[in-house]
Amino acid sequence: MSWQSYIDTMKSPDQSGTVPVAEAAICGITPGQESVWVSTPGLQGITVDEIKKLGSKDRSSFAQNGAYIGGTRCRLIRDQMDMEPVYALDLKTAADADGNTFGVCVGKTKTAVVIAKGTKDASGGQISNKVFNVVEHLRKAGM
Repeated sequence: MSWQSYIDTMKSPDQSGTVPVAEAAICGITPGQESVWVSTPGLQGITVDEIKKLGSKDRSSFAQNGAYIGGTRCRLIRDQMDMEPVYALDLKTAADADGNTFGVCVGKTKTAVVIAKGTKDASGGQISNKVFNVVEHLRKAGM
């Protein structure tokens, strides 16, 4: 399966028939090799520093300062990144120029973070379900 196919899967309709994921990315987190493996255009700006922080065991600053994804500040909703079988961060973007906020879910495997930014009307559960399915598959494959 190509990396793009994982993005396509996350951006497909869920069981309700809606497409909850607007943007997605998969980034490598192996120390010294942090990079974006695949992304949609809206998440191409993810930096190595952002990847390092998302993949780090020390996310203590996220509660106070938030996390950044592609230069967009996100506030922490829930950190279950080290909790089996969840392995995810739930975030919310800062308001855009129109006042809209978007849910973001970041899942973690041994070698990658899987990031999904939801559509305006998507619930956190819809977004995290999409991320969970990809993370679970990659973890079972030893990644």
